[in-house]
Amino acid sequence: MTTLLLVRHGLTAMTGPVLAGWTPGVRLDDRGRAQVARLAGRLAPLPLAAVVTSPLERCAETAEAIAAGHDGPIEKIETDERFGEVRYGDWTGRPLKELAEEPLWKVVQSHPSAVRFPGEAGESLAGAQHRAVTAVRDWNERIAAEHGPDALYAVCSHGDIIKGIVADALGLHLDQFQRIQADPASLTVVRYTETRPFVVRVNDTGGDVAGLVPKPPEEGSGKDGLGPGDAPVGGGA
Repeated sequence: MTTLLLVRHGLTAMTGPVLAGWTPGVRLDDRGRAQVARLAGRLAPLPLAAVVTSPLERCAETAEAIAAGHDGPIEKIETDERFGEVRYGDWTGRPLKELAEEPLWKVVQSHPSAVRFPGEAGESLAGAQHRAVTAVRDWNERIAAEHGPDALYAVCSHGDIIKGIVADALGLHLDQFQRIQADPASLTVVRYTETRPFVVRVNDTGGDVAGLVPKPPEEGSGKDGLGPGDAPVGGGA
């Protein structure tokens, strides 16, 4: 039951008004640094097996804050380009209020599975989701092999990438992923089992995280006859 903690990077000066995409040099601002410091404090006691990040600076800084604030040793922050932002092509660096006037904007909102962003560097949303979900599968296998099936690890990524991963975990068509929200410095948690993923938290920005650590066999699954991938009828306790 490998548990994935998806963390969106903290605020930057471009977050919100401008589509930053892969623009180089976009770093956390004072608000963002304060956000990720609070998040790092919340995650500090969790037994993280690894911290993985998008190569973009705002995510790397978020990952560094989590690793630096952790109670146990995080030997190395791993970088995986597959968790990088969607490649928005010619939309990169443009104000959202301007992009909202583009005909493609309505397609992004209502039929994102059909979207490929314009320009030679533009990527499809379906392609971005596929690379991110493939990365999750690879990391789940690696983490479970190296640290056991109940290990937790964190991935610092971007809003649309996190939404795509959650949509996959929920079994939602990509056209429904705009119903999911991932705010800056939010925590989204997916626990993967042989049977199915369990979406444990979405867009969490506060509160206790101790319950994210899987319980030992004598306390958790098994005592009630359920397997680790079974969903209790009625919701359970």
